[in-house]
Amino acid sequence: MKYVLVFIVSVLALNLSSQEVAVLKYKGGGDWYSNPTALPNLVKFCNDNIDTNINESIATVEVGSVDIFQYPFLHMTGHGNVFFNEEETENLRNYLFSGGFLHIDDNYGMEPYIRKELKKVFPNKDLIPIPKTHPVFNTAFDFPNGLPKIHEHDGKAPRALGIFEDNRLLLLFTFESDLGDGWEDPEVHNDPEDVREKALKMGANIMKYVFIN
Repeated sequence: MKYVLVFIVSVLALNLSSQEVAVLKYKGGGDWYSNPTALPNLVKFCNDNIDTNINESIATVEVGSVDIFQYPFLHMTGHGNVFFNEEETENLRNYLFSGGFLHIDDNYGMEPYIRKELKKVFPNKDLIPIPKTHPVFNTAFDFPNGLPKIHEHDGKAPRALGIFEDNRLLLLFTFESDLGDGWEDPEVHNDPEDVREKALKMGANIMKYVFIN
């Protein structure tokens, strides 16, 4: 196991400079493929506005695949059930502890399922609120009030929770916000331009935190 982890760290280190992102495909019946235009639009916004050089061809990778180690940034979304088996749980844990980053954006209805699966990945860690002073809220654009509200579902305040290791944010979970809907093509949800801009700017903060900080 020791040598496997050394290999994983080495592979990830080789790829941290490549600026590649991918959508995470998972089991359980949830629609991991929702918001298909979201990540491409966010990547283009970042390349145009915050001097990133991210590949605009978005890959899809499965939780249990070694291919996840090619991507420093993984994005996960959906509305429903999520399930990680034992192999997937270990693979995702190794990826995150080795320097990878996962953004989970609840598209509405995902929260109770992903919380359960994350306890498998991190049995000794909890999702905790991210303070409004954290760099993820100001690294490119200022969000002094924290996570913006993009879509109304239950009328609840948007929440940003994270899992940390040695003060490094390695997983960000956003819900009651629906950032991904704001990243999609304008005609998909007919969001006002200022709402889409807020979503894209917050997404750019996340990307910059991963790739530049």
